[in-house]
Amino acid sequence: MSSLAGRFRELWDEIAPVGRDADSGGYLRYALTAPELRLREWFRAQADLRGMPVSEDGNGNLFAWWGDPGGTPPTGTRDSDGPTGGGAVLTGSHFDSVPHGGAYDGPLGIVSAFLAVDELRASGAVPVRPVVVAAFVEEEGARFGVPCLGSRLLTGEIDVDRAAGLRDAAGVSFAEALGDRPAGADPALLGRFAAFVELHVEQGRVLVDADAPVAVASAIWPHGRWRFELRGEGNHAGTTRMADRRDPMLTYAFTVLAANKEARLRDAHATVGRVAVEPNATNAVPSKVTGWLDARAAEAETLHGLVEAVQAKAAERARRDGTELTVTQESATPLVAFDRELADRLAGLLAAPVLPTGAGHDAGVLAAHLPTAMLFVRNPTGVSHSPAESATDADCAAGVVALARVLEELACH
Repeated sequence: MSSLAGRFRELWDEIAPVGRDADSGGYLRYALTAPELRLREWFRAQADLRGMPVSEDGNGNLFAWWGDPGGTPPTGTRDSDGPTGGGAVLTGSHFDSVPHGGAYDGPLGIVSAFLAVDELRASGAVPVRPVVVAAFVEEEGARFGVPCLGSRLLTGEIDVDRAAGLRDAAGVSFAEALGDRPAGADPALLGRFAAFVELHVEQGRVLVDADAPVAVASAIWPHGRWRFELRGEGNHAGTTRMADRRDPMLTYAFTVLAANKEARLRDAHATVGRVAVEPNATNAVPSKVTGWLDARAAEAETLHGLVEAVQAKAAERARRDGTELTVTQESATPLVAFDRELADRLAGLLAAPVLPTGAGHDAGVLAAHLPTAMLFVRNPTGVSHSPAESATDADCAAGVVALARVLEELACH
């Protein structure tokens, strides 16, 4: 294990400096910007070192193939060999980060996948089905606003024209950043995959409390993002009487507090972590405030009730404040129950605990199209989307061993 931990550290250190902000210690690896493009070149270099041809799908997603990438799998993904009969076994994750995010969220799954291939080769294992390492684009949605954009495009779960026209804060469209209009759904490529297993750092403390280095995921909570636009009347902070103000910041502040209260009442999660203010001047009453609500719950009905309640309270407060409210749903992901047969199979293979998660992943998108599972690696801080996110080299090595065993089970027998 120590030798594998050392190899993990060597590979990890190659990417650790890329996109790291010296002040916060967090990462600024937005999709298709210079840091993420450097990591994509690193991906190609690692694949080349292993003799793994790399293909692209026209949506920004990369695939490195171990085994025959030209073979044609049987139709469908469930045949007499079980949920992984025929076709390639897909693994991997993403490189992009949230603003000032942690190091492990995403890249851990890609580094671990390459090391798992190394472990299998060293053991003499030969894949009877190709093993494919993926790097999906714009998983976080931090640049263009839609999470899991690459996997949504591949599976046809987002309109191509809508995706092409998504713009970042500087006005650059996704199509411009990509260098072309995205290709959209690729049923032929998707049909080549028999299963997807994504390894990810745990974004909580369950494994710390369970004293286990690795777990298998059972489900992803339903979740979504809603944009609350509040318009009022911009005015002078020093000369406008309080009684005369139509201040959207008041409506916004009330909405944030309402979201917190409604989520706590339902044992759900509600977060407003992003806000834009116009004109954003210290001595001016704002004319417009836009806040983004991230809402999650264990059941779809709970999530729907939460968002409805927040919208109703925001609308009532807007009437009182003399402001105007527009709510737009930017993304929505239903409850994802991972393939039960596959999850049970992997939990038994690894003797690992099984747990749900409130975090979204590309695995959640792909789960609607092929048998999908997730592995989690222990995060001693329990903190994610933050520089405090961490994992020990020993636990990361345990994750590699677990992933290698899973890939051997699914692709080499």
